[in-house]
Formats: sequence, structure tokens, C-alpha cells
Amino acid sequence: MSDPETPAPGPTVARAKDKSAWNWLLFVPIVVPLITPLFNNDSPRLFGFPTFYWLQLLFIVLGVSTTTVVYQMTKKRR
Repeated sequence: MSDPETPAPGPTVARAKDKSAWNWLLFVPIVVPLITPLFNNDSPRLFGFPTFYWLQLLFIVLGVSTTTVVYQMTKKRR
């Protein structure tokens, strides 16, 4: 027989324990590339590449740097 105090086995729900305000900064690299007027033109060109292509590379740099800042600010200090 099962003990009434023992919880029934089943899926457990993992919850985020980090409720830092720094996590809101992660929305920046998601929202900024969605602003299409930023890259909806052909000029200015950089090294012969239209705005769309070099701006996409800047979005990658923005995402990496934002993620790095959030990680550094929210990691546990030993």
C-alpha cells in the first residue's frame, strides 16, 4: 500500500528561481530586429554590402553582448 504522506510520482514543473531585473534586457535582441524600418533600404552601404546584410551582423553582436551582460550580472558570486 502507498503511504498517504508520500506524493504520487509524476511530472514535476521546473520554475525559474532567478527573478532578476537584468533578464528583461534579453528582450532587446528580440525586439530590435523586428523594427523593419531600420533595414528597409539599400543605402548606406558598408564595404559594398547593403544595409540589410551588415545590420544583420550587428544584430548578432547585439544579441551576444546582451546575453553576456545578463549572464555576468545574474551569475551567483562565490
